[in-house]
Amino acid sequence: MWVRAQVRGWQKREAFDKMDLYTRGTMHSLVWGMIFSMSLLSVTRPVRHSDAPDALIVATVLTAVAQGVCSVPLVPRALDSYLGRGSVGRPRLAFAVVLCLANAAGLLALGGYAGTEAFPEMQVALASVACPFLTPFVLTVPMWVSSLCIGVFAAGMSGGALLAGASWPFALTTLAGVGFGGVLVSSTIRLSAWTLGIMQKLRDTRDVEARLAVAEERLRFGRDMHDVLGRNLAVIALKSELAVELAQRGKPTAVNQMIEVQRIARTSQQEVREVVRGYREADLQTELLGAQGVLRAAGIECAVHGDGGRLPSPVQSALGWAVREAATNVLRHGDPQRCDILLETTRDGIRLVVENDGLTPDKAVVSGGGSGLHGLRERLAEVGGSLEAGAMDGGRFRLTATVPLPPPGPTASPPHTTDTTGTADTAGTARTAGTAGTAGTARRPSASPPHTAETPGAARPSASSPPSLSPPSPTPPLPASPSTAPSPLEKT
Repeated sequence: MWVRAQVRGWQKREAFDKMDLYTRGTMHSLVWGMIFSMSLLSVTRPVRHSDAPDALIVATVLTAVAQGVCSVPLVPRALDSYLGRGSVGRPRLAFAVVLCLANAAGLLALGGYAGTEAFPEMQVALASVACPFLTPFVLTVPMWVSSLCIGVFAAGMSGGALLAGASWPFALTTLAGVGFGGVLVSSTIRLSAWTLGIMQKLRDTRDVEARLAVAEERLRFGRDMHDVLGRNLAVIALKSELAVELAQRGKPTAVNQMIEVQRIARTSQQEVREVVRGYREADLQTELLGAQGVLRAAGIECAVHGDGGRLPSPVQSALGWAVREAATNVLRHGDPQRCDILLETTRDGIRLVVENDGLTPDKAVVSGGGSGLHGLRERLAEVGGSLEAGAMDGGRFRLTATVPLPPPGPTASPPHTTDTTGTADTAGTARTAGTAGTAGTARRPSASPPHTAETPGAARPSASSPPSLSPPSPTPPLPASPSTAPSPLEKT
């Protein structure tokens, strides 16, 4: 149960959090691995069978353990300092230096008692003694400072080996081993911290880009609303003041001004609806290109197959929202590496399939949950479509949106009659416009179709009802305003 809980906790972490935990765990493991090796080398047979006091052996082992205990809070503080999220106090580093030198002195003393010829493992122990101190130290100072300190420490250990009775070849080998080990440890720690810092900057940059995108969209919408309403509201205010003045003087032209105010208000209402409609509707081709660009920018390989051909505007809008929601789910759930988008036409309609890998069990989106999927299901229901979303085998997730296309209706040909008054011509035109338009296909204009305005909310003829041969009744125009001379304010 404990292992399963740890695995679930690991899967719930983001990519940066996983890298951060892995880096810190690696540093601590390196430190304690070196301490364990030093402790074992301090109690080997040559040391135990030498004249070395037991107190010196115990003190050397305890000093090594003290280095590890000191590094437990020092390593994360040093890493946070490198990432710019804190600082390391100098007393902690000074105490770590003292422990490192004391441990090295204990190992050299044990080598002196046991003899360097009988205790060749002393070189490995001396190379390991600096690791607990170098791990946090290289993250708090520049590279040249750490390199200089490693060189000085290697020279000191080589000199100490000579004082312990070692030969020159042994001392030179100690110099090379301690120097190489210090450079290897410092470069590894520095490179790991640098990689973590790059990932942190990328995460911060992504957050900033998301906030800027939201702010930019708000500014765009506010700018569009200002451009639409600013001028019209100013004209409405001016003409309302003019109408008030004319009404106070008893001029009948006040009615003309209020009619104009009414016209401008209706125009403004229509323009606001167009702005909102343009803000909320989605174009399928634009969303496909946008999703492909966003996923590729996030490091996810994205392939788009098919374009669906020419589709009705409501179908394009619904599928465009489906592509946008699917791309959002790919970015938010799991750690995907590839995403495939398929758009194909079937016998029943148009089908959109978005499939990605890298799905984690804790972030699997079921077909019934999620406010985004719920809203998308409502949008598809408006055009008679359906939505299916869920996890698949192999850590994959698939979203399928299906929208039926209106079937093409039969086009009626004009009846062949010998009516000399042109009734057959009129009937043929009416049947072609009525039947084809009702079936959902494009209307074919006749030779001289009547130009009529379609009033909102008017009932359209059904496919089963016979088309009417009488021309549609025109919409009554607004009452004409009395012709009066314009006022001086109107001239301005």
